[in-house]
Amino acid sequence: MNKYFTNNFAVTNLHKKPSTKSEIVTQMIYGDSFAVSKRSKNWLKIQIKEDSYKGYIQNKNFSFVLKPTHKVNILKSKIYKFPNKRKKINELPFGSKIKAIEIRKKFFRFSEGWISKNDLKPIAYKENNPFRKILIFKNIKYKWGGKTFKGIDCSALIQIFLNFNNKFCPRDAKDQVKFFKKNIELNKIKKNDIIYWKGHVAIALSNKKLIHAYGPMKKTVVMGINQTIKRIEETAKLKVIGIKRL
Repeated sequence: MNKYFTNNFAVTNLHKKPSTKSEIVTQMIYGDSFAVSKRSKNWLKIQIKEDSYKGYIQNKNFSFVLKPTHKVNILKSKIYKFPNKRKKINELPFGSKIKAIEIRKKFFRFSEGWISKNDLKPIAYKENNPFRKILIFKNIKYKWGGKTFKGIDCSALIQIFLNFNNKFCPRDAKDQVKFFKKNIELNKIKKNDIIYWKGHVAIALSNKKLIHAYGPMKKTVVMGINQTIKRIEETAKLKVIGIKRL
């Protein structure tokens, strides 16, 4: 593996094979780091530093690793050309990490432009409840491999909030259910417990409700826990394989 690079694009798709027609297995958001194991003119075979996920990204002008100072703590943060809100040039998704190089009143400048101070938290910031803001993703469309406001899948919804709170979390549900060790019975479920099926995951909002990025409904939805368990058993013939507590 070569030295690490930083994804300096708002979102970069990671493909299963070196082709834009190949399945998108995950995404890197701005500030994620990766190592390159193989390169060609158009493609890089990489491993993402944050979760060890491997795949192919298009060969672009990525930057060397920058030590981030702040992270985006809203669903999407606008980037401006100047330290005012007159000319938007891009947006960064929740969890993006930036290196601030200048402060001007209520704005921070980083390599891509200016961003509102109110949209950011220091890189070391942690919530007491890591899923406190998870409802910002309610009604965001379901997208296999997605990790942003433009589309997200079920396991990414868990991962991005734990990553935001500086906790490691595997990318896929099949790996998450093995990684989290504390098992809970359904009748003891409470807020923030994580419910797993084969290939699917949801997070409890209470002992009655959950939220999940749900493919059949094509968006992130709040549903009853018992209703969801019954529906998945009836439609996909899948039973709950684990309930985990952080």
